[in-house]
Amino acid sequence: MAEYSPLDIGELASSIVNALLRQPCDPLPPDAEFNGSGLYAIYYYGDYPVYRPIAEANRGEACSRPIYVGRATPSGGRKGWEEGEVPPEGPFLLRRLREHAESIRPAENLRITDFTCRYLITDPLWIPLGERLLVQRFRPVWNLDLDGFGNHDPGLGRQNQQRSPWDEVHKGRRWAEKLAPCRLNAEQLVQLLRTRVHSSD
Repeated sequence: MAEYSPLDIGELASSIVNALLRQPCDPLPPDAEFNGSGLYAIYYYGDYPVYRPIAEANRGEACSRPIYVGRATPSGGRKGWEEGEVPPEGPFLLRRLREHAESIRPAENLRITDFTCRYLITDPLWIPLGERLLVQRFRPVWNLDLDGFGNHDPGLGRQNQQRSPWDEVHKGRRWAEKLAPCRLNAEQLVQLLRTRVHSSD
């Protein structure tokens, strides 16, 4: 007997992702002020050699191969809210996109002007489902192959933590420079990255 489902999860996830993909590509971060939580996709179209296939897919108005996807939810969103409780209002999605822009700006081999983004404001209920399908469908490099882009400063007392692969390849975030070196050096990571990016052509 097939498992009962009042609504097919795959169809629900596809509808959320398709709604995101219908949104226009905006600068990163967006110029507009807005409140809400939701999903986003970040696109790269610069001249960093390793990302050439990604950039070529995104040039013009294509925006078809995200380099990173993510979500932004209010504090407490991972645990959910009690029945009848309304999630807090605030610029959660906009704030997260601005944080990502601030991570890119100091990188020695990236330019913030080479990035755009799409975003979708939606009820927190649908966000984890949509994010999971976005990762499965697009397999973004910064989500799966070069971890650490979404990291925050770990704070004092945790400098023995290793620098992320993203910070090793795209040096520039000051707090990351204080961490212990990554297990693989930049040259090794770039070689792995090149193989994976080009194998997805």
